[in-house]
Amino acid sequence: MIGESAWRKTLLQADANLHDAIRCLNESALQIALVVDSEGRLLGTLTDGDVRRGLLRGLGLESGVRQVMQKEAMVVQPEMGRDMVLSLMRVNKLHQLPIVDANCRVTGLHVWDDLAARTDRPNTIVVMAGGLGTRLRPHTETCPKPLLPVAGKPMLEHIVERARLEGFSNFVFSLFYLGHMIEEHFGDGSRWNARIEYVREEKPLGTAGALGLIKPRPEVPCLVTNGDVLTDIRFGDVLDFHQRNNAAATMAVSLHEWQHPFGVVQINGIDITGFEEKPISRTHINAGIYALDPATLDLLPGAERCDMPTLFEIARQAGRRTVAFPMHEPWLDVGRPDDLKRARERQPGP
Repeated sequence: MIGESAWRKTLLQADANLHDAIRCLNESALQIALVVDSEGRLLGTLTDGDVRRGLLRGLGLESGVRQVMQKEAMVVQPEMGRDMVLSLMRVNKLHQLPIVDANCRVTGLHVWDDLAARTDRPNTIVVMAGGLGTRLRPHTETCPKPLLPVAGKPMLEHIVERARLEGFSNFVFSLFYLGHMIEEHFGDGSRWNARIEYVREEKPLGTAGALGLIKPRPEVPCLVTNGDVLTDIRFGDVLDFHQRNNAAATMAVSLHEWQHPFGVVQINGIDITGFEEKPISRTHINAGIYALDPATLDLLPGAERCDMPTLFEIARQAGRRTVAFPMHEPWLDVGRPDDLKRARERQPGP
């Protein structure tokens, strides 16, 4: 998504005329105008071609934009990931695609040239790679979990390579159990054209506590991921969502479905009020990927053990905004031998 100052130049009020539309198109230089009502709700879109076709029909520059705008414009919601957006734009031959919220208010604009170009990002990705991997024994007796091979290379290498494709080059690995093996494999990161630094836990600090060891504190939002998560999620999408929603902390969540093995009887006292045959329960689970503002790190309770849900609760109670990034991408937390087997059977995406 392009910057807010850029897409706001494309907004055009519904009572504008074609002269206003031409000025809007020239000033934004984005080849589209978004016609909105007084509440910012999208009513239609307008291009230079629409204006020209209106003039050919005999309309004048004082004619209203409602007479030429496209009322059935394709739109997407903020949660849609970059790959899906690019696919929609490619299939439909679109160069611009408005972003609207659930109330149809404009919140942004995707532009093909901006999306298709990879942007180098200064943000740091912190990888929690110090876990004991107890549930994966005997695989982890002599190898730290993030170095277990999947599709011919360590899990952690898949994470680094995926992030590099998105323009991330700064990494911090948090180490504890057999951490020297991870450091020996990755070194300073130059093999991946990246910079990798390390923090070392003297005792297990949980999924958030090691963030307090990072010096100096990041100056821009950072991403945090567990070192045993394999997913096709785009880290940049999480970061953009976090910043777009002015959040202090963002947690990627995955939809988990579980079907009850029995028919459920609904009762009120001793009276039967209904039946539901093997209902499906749907919940959102923590996917182990986060975006955090630098100020959120100040809420950590010193060099003490702290897990991410605890940090999110501390932030929420402090009045900071904590939000969920809904995932639809494939996701696997490699915590048990069956998970490792599934990961090795599935070739991770690029």
